Amino acid sequence: MTKSQRLLYTAHVPSSSQLDAPLTPGLYIVATPVGNLEDITLRALRVLKTASVVACEDTRQTRKLLDHYGISVATVSYHEHNELTRAAELVKQIEEGAAVALVSDAGTPGISDPGYRLITFCIRHHVPVVPVPGAAAFVSALVASGLPTDSFRYNGFLSARSGQRRTELEEVKASPRTQVFYEAPHRIVDTLEDIVAVLGPQRRIVIAREVTKMHEEFLRGSAEKLLATLRDRPGGVKGEITLLIGRAEPEELAAVAATVSTGKVAPATRLREIMNTQRLDEKAALKLLAKEMGVSKSEAYREVQRGKKN
Repeated sequence: MTKSQRLLYTAHVPSSSQLDAPLTPGLYIVATPVGNLEDITLRALRVLKTASVVACEDTRQTRKLLDHYGISVATVSYHEHNELTRAAELVKQIEEGAAVALVSDAGTPGISDPGYRLITFCIRHHVPVVPVPGAAAFVSALVASGLPTDSFRYNGFLSARSGQRRTELEEVKASPRTQVFYEAPHRIVDTLEDIVAVLGPQRRIVIAREVTKMHEEFLRGSAEKLLATLRDRPGGVKGEITLLIGRAEPEELAAVAATVSTGKVAPATRLREIMNTQRLDEKAALKLLAKEMGVSKSEAYREVQRGKKN
């Protein structure tokens, strides 16, 4: 390490006096462990220790973490059922000089957990919003999955209803990136059945269960193989699950293109799939659709418009 690098490093290491210094007013979005209590940053502990109040998804759950580290800060509930009223109360406290730490039961607030409304409310009222980064279950699952990480999409939870779930899976059928979902343990077998039906039995799947916890488990293989594994599991499937779906292989992309060119899939439907899976605007997606159909962009546009009229 060079002298300049050492100076840069030490400039960012807080002194003992800074560790106990009060926080400036604002909302601090604090990531907490998803399982193992050691997976928390020194900065997160400092913020939790010196905050005026900690807004928790479940005060009892957060109290376990705070007690583990000997932190006696006051807590207040903040969850999906009281977001609208509690957000206004917390912003008022911050405007009066409070430093509010926002946590969820596990991981990073706002990622499939409450937080979005409070964060946007603070921004609208010009209240400082400060991220304190740390654990997120889907990131840990992704990097250990063995699936490509150069391009991926996090989607939250799949629908609980099979029909809607299959529609969502159709939208990622030709995706060139790894797809990441959270799933409930009592639905995972049904979801794998839908994946086999929609994406095919050989689609690469990874199921990350109880990430960072005592019974952490990674199941890797084809959709068909993992379905058989979990169907035969004594006592069913338990724990928190991250479901990762591998990107479409070239032959699968060719098959999708063939169904469009032969009219088995409506061009308008395929255009929406491309826009959703590849995060493209309509103009860029239309260019790819035309290439799949083997026609000009203007002809593809006409086909899409004819489909909309019908």
